[in-house]
Amino acid sequence: MAELLLIVRLGGERIALAAAEVESVVEIEALTPVPGAAGHIAGLAALRSRVLTVIDCLASLDPSKSLAEGSTEAVMAVVDGHPYALLVEAVEDVVEASGERRPAAASLTGGWRRIGRATIEAEGDLLLLVDVEALIAGPMREAA
Repeated sequence: MAELLLIVRLGGERIALAAAEVESVVEIEALTPVPGAAGHIAGLAALRSRVLTVIDCLASLDPSKSLAEGSTEAVMAVVDGHPYALLVEAVEDVVEASGERRPAAASLTGGWRRIGRATIEAEGDLLLLVDVEALIAGPMREAA
């Protein structure tokens, strides 16, 4: 059986998340700021009696940019028992991969290099498969 991918837009690019790492697609309605939080943490949100840490994925990719004011589309993932909402520009579709994972291109730079896990073909496009945990960790992970 082919791997299922969730296709989203981030930084103007179509990228893929492993569908197995995604719990649901949600819309974030209200954010509560978290004073002193890292710059890529947009805040906290309530969803079905759960508190989610909301990650601004564009700020995670490039700290000089932000989606927090304009995007409400998010992908929910649970990592180490904690629920996160990953803000993205748009959620497109769930598709089957049409090939195997391949190493990410050595030419990736900046945040793309940090979050890129592999490349994978789907719907006739070669997509960057993104590491959800790297998006959640944010740019501070590069320095570690």
